[in-house]
Amino acid sequence: MTEETFAKKRDEVLQAMITFDAGDAKRIQHFLKVYTYATLLGRQVGRQEGLHAEVQQTLELAAILHDIGIHAAEAKYRSAAGIYQEKEGPAPARKLLEEVSGIPNTMVERICYLIGHHHTYKDVDGADYQLLLEADFLVNAYEDALSPKAILAFREKVFRTASGTAMLNAVYGLD
Repeated sequence: MTEETFAKKRDEVLQAMITFDAGDAKRIQHFLKVYTYATLLGRQVGRQEGLHAEVQQTLELAAILHDIGIHAAEAKYRSAAGIYQEKEGPAPARKLLEEVSGIPNTMVERICYLIGHHHTYKDVDGADYQLLLEADFLVNAYEDALSPKAILAFREKVFRTASGTAMLNAVYGLD
């Protein structure tokens, strides 16, 4: 997808997700922050390692939609736990993405996969997946007021990209 075409599709997805979460400023603020970090990290990795444009586009759309299953999880399980978000997220994401015509089916499938695994930290199978985990944690660590010790432990366990690690260190003043 050309950058111009993608920009239009991305903006449609952003607006659709804001509408989906209407009245829930906390969730909207969260996905916008994750999207911003994912975009920035993806572009940094792209410059350093030649991240393919389609992988960057997939990452950006997945970051926007990553928590789309929260409302359904809360209604069905009375919990926003990651495992429930992963179960409940792919179906509404697929529906929303299919309403935005022109997004390739292979990209829709990958985005749904990422949404269904964005709290699973093993068997990470691509730069888009890794960067989504890192971007989401950058935001979650702040929103959950994690201690420096907890952030360091997560960094050691999950962070794999130099860009993500540098960003985490800068944001949280880590060595």
